[in-house]
Amino acid sequence: MTESPTIFDRRLLRARLARAAALGPSTFLIDHVAQDLADRLAAVRRRFDRALELDAPTDAVRRVLAESGKVGTVLRVAADPETLPFRDRSLDLVVSVFGMQFVNDVPGTLIQIRRALRPDGLFLGALIGGDTLAELRQSFAVAESEVEQGISPRVAPFADVRDLGGLLQRAGFALPVADVDRLTVRYADPLALMHDLRRMGATNVLVERSRRPLRRSTLVRMMEVYSSRFADPDGRIRATFEIVWLSAWAPHESQQKPLRPGSARRRLADALGTKEISAGEKPRG
Repeated sequence: MTESPTIFDRRLLRARLARAAALGPSTFLIDHVAQDLADRLAAVRRRFDRALELDAPTDAVRRVLAESGKVGTVLRVAADPETLPFRDRSLDLVVSVFGMQFVNDVPGTLIQIRRALRPDGLFLGALIGGDTLAELRQSFAVAESEVEQGISPRVAPFADVRDLGGLLQRAGFALPVADVDRLTVRYADPLALMHDLRRMGATNVLVERSRRPLRRSTLVRMMEVYSSRFADPDGRIRATFEIVWLSAWAPHESQQKPLRPGSARRRLADALGTKEISAGEKPRG
């Protein structure tokens, strides 16, 4: 069995999150996602007796679950999501808001979640998507290529919505859905954005990150590029945050299934109220 590559330094991640809490965390992003979660839960017409909230960086998600009126017992795990300590078929709902963001083995974690869910149990997840901080990534790339004649990974790679939808299917989930929410946040300058990321605990935790201190000349050039390419007329700069939402169910016999090819009982032409034309026949004017 091939081991998953180690992309993120999870020990460093814990240290960065602890530092963010000490600085006074910036919570606007998780608060926004928690409110979206409340709306999504409100649209589900059932109750979940036993739910797991998986390693969210604040208690906003737990509050939403408790206040939803649809969840009985809420468990919270602040451990490594790659080794979930739950028996098979022991949970009715698993919610992960940014808890899987820096997991090295996302497919393995999804398989564990699916196994931990009872039949017809629900998984709801939110991860940072691939277009997040595209402006910062591009500005650093230009600055480093000009000043240092090389590019190092300054911003972590984020998952693509199509890839995540496929991973749900591979993990054995039924009725998988993936959709995207995009936020544009404005800052006075790139330094204000970087300070906010520090207070989110969202700075670089890549194993392959550069260990060299950031040169002042590179930082200055990055800020120039950012401001010239991604500033509004009032001088404030834009930062994109893309949230990928995942929804899927543990398989159950009661769930709707796609029809087998050739099993339709009504012709498409009848449903559309048109006349069927065989192959090769030209329509009459």
